[in-house]
Amino acid sequence: MAPASAPIPDPPSAAPFGTPSPTRLDFGPDHHLAEIYQRASNPDDPTELRNLYLGRIEDALGARSTRPALAGAWRAARTRRTVTSEEILASQATIRFVKEMFNHYFRDDLYGSFRRPGQLILSSGAVDEETWGLPAALKECISYALERDWYGYSDSRGREPAREAVAAYESAKLQGAGYDLRNVALTMGGTFALNSVADFALTGRSTTAPVLCAIPNYPPLVESLARRADVRLVPTPSVAGRTSLAPLLAQLRPDTPLVLLQTAANPTGALVDEDELTELIRRAGRNTLIVLDECHEWLGPRQQWSAARAADNVVRISSLSKNWSAPGLKIGWLLAARSFIDAYYEYASSSYGGPPSFFYTVIEVLARLERWRMEGRDVGLAELAEFESGYGMSLDGLGAAYRGYVADRDTRETDLLALRDAVTGRLRMLDTEVAHARYSINLAVRLRSYEDSYLAFRDLLDQHDVSVFPGLLTFCLSGGVVRITTARPWSELSPALSRMQRFLADRRRVGSLAGEG
Repeated sequence: MAPASAPIPDPPSAAPFGTPSPTRLDFGPDHHLAEIYQRASNPDDPTELRNLYLGRIEDALGARSTRPALAGAWRAARTRRTVTSEEILASQATIRFVKEMFNHYFRDDLYGSFRRPGQLILSSGAVDEETWGLPAALKECISYALERDWYGYSDSRGREPAREAVAAYESAKLQGAGYDLRNVALTMGGTFALNSVADFALTGRSTTAPVLCAIPNYPPLVESLARRADVRLVPTPSVAGRTSLAPLLAQLRPDTPLVLLQTAANPTGALVDEDELTELIRRAGRNTLIVLDECHEWLGPRQQWSAARAADNVVRISSLSKNWSAPGLKIGWLLAARSFIDAYYEYASSSYGGPPSFFYTVIEVLARLERWRMEGRDVGLAELAEFESGYGMSLDGLGAAYRGYVADRDTRETDLLALRDAVTGRLRMLDTEVAHARYSINLAVRLRSYEDSYLAFRDLLDQHDVSVFPGLLTFCLSGGVVRITTARPWSELSPALSRMQRFLADRRRVGSLAGEG
């Protein structure tokens, strides 16, 4: 294994910006969203909901509209009914409507009709992998596997040494609880893992209670559940960097089949309240599966999580997409009770065979090195003995690889934390509220002058060539909340934030003149 790559230059200091003030964000539907359902001829048709929503955007754009037929259809629509928040949250059409808007944003707008040179993209949701990619030690693992021709058939749960390494790593993150390799199945990334768990756990299951899905959330994950069962969306507010699970606890029933939540929320970076999570796990019925999406749970204070996360009714999902800047590798793992993993083996064997064996070595090395880093270890004979002798490792070689890995990871963390703080400071502009992100590379920003997050995206892209991510696309169902990804080079972030400042100042000035008129 080779040492880590050269350190990346320090990002600009965030010291002048200080700590953001606490901000509460609520995500339930408001009157602005309800108007779409009220005007639809069929509020259970997600395509009609999408077209009406887009038509209202096009109408608001006025002379800048590029889809006049949609704008005309919106103007022609009339109120047909009243709709409550509860009806919107319980409607299966809401889930598909948001997913349709998610597809439209990427396929038709940002990377479709409105793509042009010079745009600054703050909406990716991913670390810039060309700047903060995989540590060199992990890249060397991929080369080593290729040289050894390690890409044959394997156990459908993954190779045992890699699963054992993941079990030890994940055990070190919990208080007083532990896993072994029988609690681990390697997967093809987080989205694939959730889709597989949903298919395995829900297909053919009869229940009168809906699946509960905490929002904000990621549309492909929610859609995976909705294809197999009725889903009830549950808004969980973010307050000063914490996500409250009180609304989920209130909705939980003894016959609830499954609960999905993100332990660190996208887009807010808010961390779930661990005491409330423990209570949720303990109060859940014996047949209720609690699925934890932990993929955004990084870039924050290191701490050990409650032992309740290792309970028999919990499935935990992780991937390399965010924490290791490798979304294109499509690898990760899930942790669950032995009985769940034993039964999942048959599902994996019959459904997709197994994860890509080519990446088992990188998962094993990553899990071992990251655990040693967490525990503050140096490399000695005990660490060398964790690897099979067939790898041909030497103590000096492993020590050099580990030191390089730690240097890479530490530099990356320092860079990304400083960038997140710096962006937070710059975003505290006129007419904005910035949520305090405790984890993740994303920030949620409320633009007070907007009722609609998608309109904010279109205006900013049209007028200043800056792309933000509309909150609607993470099930933020009210207000002008947009997501900004901070893990980009400062040479992109700084001019984009300057353009946003000009945009908001111009909007405020126009609003003031209109008020005077």
